[in-house]
Amino acid sequence: MRRTLVFAGRNTKEILRDIFTLIFGILFPLVLLVLLSVINRSIPAEAGMSLFDINNLLPGVAVFGLSFISLFTATIVSKDRCTSFILRLFTSPLKPSQYILGYTLPLIPISLVQTIVCYIAAFFMGLEFTWTIFPAILVNIPTAILYIAIGLLCGSLFNDKMVGGVCGALLTNLSAWLSSTWFDIELIGGGFEKVANLLPFIHAVKAGRFALAGEFSEILPEVMWVSGYALVITVIAVVLFNYKMKQDK
Repeated sequence: MRRTLVFAGRNTKEILRDIFTLIFGILFPLVLLVLLSVINRSIPAEAGMSLFDINNLLPGVAVFGLSFISLFTATIVSKDRCTSFILRLFTSPLKPSQYILGYTLPLIPISLVQTIVCYIAAFFMGLEFTWTIFPAILVNIPTAILYIAIGLLCGSLFNDKMVGGVCGALLTNLSAWLSSTWFDIELIGGGFEKVANLLPFIHAVKAGRFALAGEFSEILPEVMWVSGYALVITVIAVVLFNYKMKQDK
């Protein structure tokens, strides 16, 4: 475990070294939250509608923001694979699962900070303080692990140039359009809704919304769906990382 923590410490330094990307990843969801809240407030009262109600919008933006964690993870893993650092990893007694854990540990607190920043900002946009905010933040931990796992998988599979397109463009768009963050997917229905419900993103958003609303009996099925995806993708990432290490020797 000590070796894993040492490796995690090294990864923490690498993440903090790219401070601009880190700040962008944390603050970009905040910018979206502000812009959409402004749009919502600009809707005339006589319209009788709230397009982006803060209680409905906030959990979705918090989940969407975590998609950037995948990019951080994939970038550092792919860079390690594509540089001489991988050669030094081969001499380490760490197992593939320990490598994956070492990459994961530094990103969980960063994910929590990102979520907490969103919720603090929401207080200035009309969110009322209730104790349900705390479980709403905590249910994002399985979601954070899911996005980290996706980053680990992409970083093990692609080089550092390709991960930007996969995690930076494809994943963020999937998270945006298939999570019911910006619009109610049930209104579209059909195959689009079926695909969205098969993927974990919409379940992550629903878990946050149920937690914030205090509907705790509805949370577990959504969290289990997200956790199942996170577990499967993490196992695949470990196996693939081990395979790539042997292949790159």
